[in-house]
Amino acid sequence: MILAIPNVLNPQQLADASRLLDSADWTDGAATAGHQAVKVKDNMQIPATHPVAKQVGETIVRALTQNPLFMSAALPLHFLPPMFNRYTGGQNYGNHIDASIRTVPGTGHRLRTDLSCTLFFAEPSEYDGGELIVEDTYGPKSVKLPAGHMILYPGTSLHRVTPVTRGTRLCSFFWIQSMIRDDAKRALLFEQDIAIQRLTIDHPGHPSITQLTGVYHNLLRQWAEM
Repeated sequence: MILAIPNVLNPQQLADASRLLDSADWTDGAATAGHQAVKVKDNMQIPATHPVAKQVGETIVRALTQNPLFMSAALPLHFLPPMFNRYTGGQNYGNHIDASIRTVPGTGHRLRTDLSCTLFFAEPSEYDGGELIVEDTYGPKSVKLPAGHMILYPGTSLHRVTPVTRGTRLCSFFWIQSMIRDDAKRALLFEQDIAIQRLTIDHPGHPSITQLTGVYHNLLRQWAEM
């Protein structure tokens, strides 16, 4: 399931985060690439332990935990702290699949990368190229969202970032370990949750809402890994 999450950050949060990111120390993104990815990765990143990365990352995670659409779709168990990348002057990232297991920086804790996240900080009009291309069951999906919006997609997906030929593409990227490992099961729970929410609005108090909610939670109880 590939899902756009609108307005994760509000305009004030975006402005504050962009100011902090502009002041940070950026380094070669290849330093954090794996053996295969380093061959196709050309961008700049802020070191994961940088104070700006931690401050802006905490803002993002806090906003997401208060976002009903994200919580319903991701059913998050663990967050890898958000990281930040920048593309300019033709930089790009070729086809790759993200590492399946990642270690939280500064800790011994490891998490499974069930879901990949990209949160955009630059408006699409501010740069040319820089599309995130995610290979889906029905073909490639091109993603270039407004500032403050985020794309959520399976960590198993082959994906790439096309060359940025004008301006600067600035994003946060990170991973989620979900309570539901299987993407198909997670998608079914999401669709059911959305349907229950719509029924609650259109037919408040209907007894079927209670029954369907029970089915949802019983499936979650059966499938969840804690």
